[in-house]
Amino acid sequence: MYYLLHISLGKPQQIDWNKINSNTVIDVISLQNTSQSNLSSVVAQVGNGNNADLTISSKTSIIIQQLGDQNSIYFNNAFTEKETKAAVTVQGYNNVVDITGSNSVSDGMQINVKADNKTVFVRNY
Repeated sequence: MYYLLHISLGKPQQIDWNKINSNTVIDVISLQNTSQSNLSSVVAQVGNGNNADLTISSKTSIIIQQLGDQNSIYFNNAFTEKETKAAVTVQGYNNVVDITGSNSVSDGMQINVKADNKTVFVRNY
């Protein structure tokens, strides 16, 4: 099962859904991110039972990629006034990434989890 959610605060893009599959999804996401200068967020999920719970401010640009089954990502930076960019990639089964807050240290943060049954907590205050 494949899901792609693209939230853009700028000009929307056309996506040819017939050309997207598990082999091309990462390329599609990369192309979107390099061609946009405005803030945007992209969530791509390939697998079953994946969850992405994002509570973000309008100044947040985040890329979420989940490849596998039963993975969960929780990202909350709804109360920040600063522009924030982050990327989270999870590959495997039954992983959890829980991120709360944003600050200058976490701006540009990239988290890559390639495992099964792992939990990552990130707290930025």
